[in-house]
Amino acid sequence: MTQMNERMNAAAKLIRSARSVVLACHVGPDGDALGSMLGMAVALRRAGKEVYPSFGEPFSHMDVFRFLPVDMLVSPAGVPAEPELMMSFDAGSIDRLGELASQASRAGGLIVLDHHVTNVGFGTVDLIDGDAAATAVMVMKLLDELDWPLDPVIAECLLTGIVTDTGRYQYSNTTPETLAMASRLVAAGARPERISRHVYEESPFGFLKATGEVLRRAVLEAELALVWSYLSLADLEAAEIGPGDTDPLIDILRIARESDVAALAKETPDGRIKMSLRSRGRVDVGSIASALGGGGHHNAAGFTYDGTVEEAVAEVRARL
Repeated sequence: MTQMNERMNAAAKLIRSARSVVLACHVGPDGDALGSMLGMAVALRRAGKEVYPSFGEPFSHMDVFRFLPVDMLVSPAGVPAEPELMMSFDAGSIDRLGELASQASRAGGLIVLDHHVTNVGFGTVDLIDGDAAATAVMVMKLLDELDWPLDPVIAECLLTGIVTDTGRYQYSNTTPETLAMASRLVAAGARPERISRHVYEESPFGFLKATGEVLRRAVLEAELALVWSYLSLADLEAAEIGPGDTDPLIDILRIARESDVAALAKETPDGRIKMSLRSRGRVDVGSIASALGGGGHHNAAGFTYDGTVEEAVAEVRARL
């Protein structure tokens, strides 16, 4: 039995014996974090477990994910202080759980499911595979270990994670195994057209205004093959949208043919800069983000910076 098989077996034993499970994903959840956690939450509830799926403040998710079973979500304040068992999803380190990191440190058992290569593990049982296309893949393997069936709701949650983290199967993490798993999920009742419609074909009108501002400010530094821009809090206010509505902007910046790396800096209410990075493959932006206190993958990563937009861009420029 391989080490991963042993860990899967250990995680399954912890889950079977638990009556109550707290589930947490990283703050500001994306499709993989939210889909993975809610897919597991549904499976646990179907198995008769008491579940508390949550994430740290700000406790809000992108409206495009409203088709998922978000009614199951519990605010951080409603999560037990000392969980019998806790599961972490798509969080590269314990601090990415926000205030729920305290529950994670006091849990009777902690199962970490992730696919970030920068994650060194922080659980009782770590199910981390840097080669997995999404955390949803790890959840699916754990459900197989538990011998729990997929149903349409679980399948759609997990397919959302795979679709979003592979960029609709456009990224290099799309492997034959990834496509085979997606096929299983569709056979179980997941609807790809519904995921695509909500996630990729819906944005508030203000998103168009914000896009215009970001593109107007875009800078190409040809010698570094870098294109970058920024989004201010004033832009969000003028467009009447929230930070979560702007996540697709980085993918618009990255289409410039002259760039190997795209960077989008966003002002946050606490005065810091949230930097999103994308690479076409030659540059490992995950290592850049990790060096600056963040994390991610080879082609997609990010970090939060105490300083100005110009200073944050300078940090990226220096490492390029």
